[in-house]
Amino acid sequence: MSKLEITKETKNTTDTEKKQFSSKDFHQTFARPSFVKTSHVIHKNVENAGEHNQFSEERKHPVFFVDLPSKNVSMTIGGLLPGQKTHKHRHTYETILYVLEGKGSTLVEDEIVEWEAGDAVYIPSWAWHQHQNLSDSESAKYIACENAPQLQNLGVALREEEGRDF
Repeated sequence: MSKLEITKETKNTTDTEKKQFSSKDFHQTFARPSFVKTSHVIHKNVENAGEHNQFSEERKHPVFFVDLPSKNVSMTIGGLLPGQKTHKHRHTYETILYVLEGKGSTLVEDEIVEWEAGDAVYIPSWAWHQHQNLSDSESAKYIACENAPQLQNLGVALREEEGRDF
């Protein structure tokens, strides 16, 4: 089958009839981007929409999910009360924290990184880590961006909490 025939064949199929490719067909894959309208493109007033109770209780600190339909990236707003520390945990997805308020530290494997408002912190995939608010009187708040949905959709997202999972 020529390239022209493959293109015609693909163009003539409906969404339910699209050709299923296997590894022998990798050379037949052509870019055909398309816009897919999402349910919504804005989540207004995220923190007033409410704390995600189950996740917050599990994590032992308040967490607010940004509810947008991304299949690749997630965003949450996390908070640490004065002196609070998260459980030590790790996951197969990367995390970037952007600190909005407060001062704290993050243990990444055997390195302690101190942070304050305006700083960004990178947590590599599968690194043991733990966040702590270093103030006894002020709360800390950060935005966490992760590629968890992408790995969940591929079936390879794993998460492990020290003391709970082993």
